[in-house]
Amino acid sequence: MKKLKYFAVFTLPISVWISFECNGILTFLPLFIFFGFVPLLELFLRPNSKNLELHEKELVEKDRFYDSILYLMVPVQWFFVFYFLATIAEAENTSDLTGRIFSMGLMCGIIGINVGHELGHRMKNWERFLGEALLFSSLENHFLPYHNRGHHTNVATPADAATARKNEPIYVFWFRSQIGSYIQAWQIENTRMSIMKKPWFYWSNKMIQYSFLYGVWLTLVYNFYGLNVFLYFLSSCAIGILLLECVNYIEHYGLIRKQRENGTYETVKLWHSWNSNHVIGRVVLFELSRHSDHHYKADKPYQNLESNADSPILPSGYPGMILLSFVPPLFFKVMNKHVEMALAKSK
Repeated sequence: MKKLKYFAVFTLPISVWISFECNGILTFLPLFIFFGFVPLLELFLRPNSKNLELHEKELVEKDRFYDSILYLMVPVQWFFVFYFLATIAEAENTSDLTGRIFSMGLMCGIIGINVGHELGHRMKNWERFLGEALLFSSLENHFLPYHNRGHHTNVATPADAATARKNEPIYVFWFRSQIGSYIQAWQIENTRMSIMKKPWFYWSNKMIQYSFLYGVWLTLVYNFYGLNVFLYFLSSCAIGILLLECVNYIEHYGLIRKQRENGTYETVKLWHSWNSNHVIGRVVLFELSRHSDHHYKADKPYQNLESNADSPILPSGYPGMILLSFVPPLFFKVMNKHVEMALAKSK
């Protein structure tokens, strides 16, 4: 029965359906749930740091349920993309329009990018393709080459665009991380082409593929749905991408790896990522908040990710920490002392 908790992710598409079908305050229902009710509830629910027993790990590793629910997210996400495109122009006023765009943005961030991230780490080509299909719905495919071969290599170093520096405001980080990761994705793919002895513009270059497919897709959206819907879709994707960057911000804020005398950095350890054991965020985000273990072993399936005593712990769950980050002086006041404790513990 424990595995059924992951059905909690359907709270999002159900609330987004209500947003698209209703008017007034209910168009903001997903925002109220995930950035109002959830962070409030997580203030009172005790975090759960318990890990699976050895025999349980073996069972869940073989249980196809955990993969199947990820695969199911692909048609769910794309259904809502087309539902959004077909109905968003019917919004009766600016408030309803704004609520529905933000609702679709949450779908792009939580399902499109987060589940795309999980599948993008899989070893099977068809599973990675499903991950790309989800990321495509949010116009964030460059995330895949950058994240797998850039972020996981350079995390907690100055070379990583997605590692937030101590006292760096989130509003600066948004642009540095997104632009930096996009540039590095091109560099990673160009290097791969060079190793293959192919020109950078060869079709096997993932960034060439993504750019071409984006052009085709966005042209179709514009031609079939018009300029306004085209701009609304871009806005929802931008919200999903900013949500990703908010998560990036809190996952590694202020943590750094030690640099060796030869200029290289120590290997990634459990204390180079922030963890959160708050139960709601864990199940809705498919254990993304157990981020230290994810970086320690990137191909470990989400259901087996563990909490470890060596991992630094966020003072709140992801939604609460994201809201706190929007007020940089307060975020720094709360987090900097945790950063100092984490760095001292790692010495």
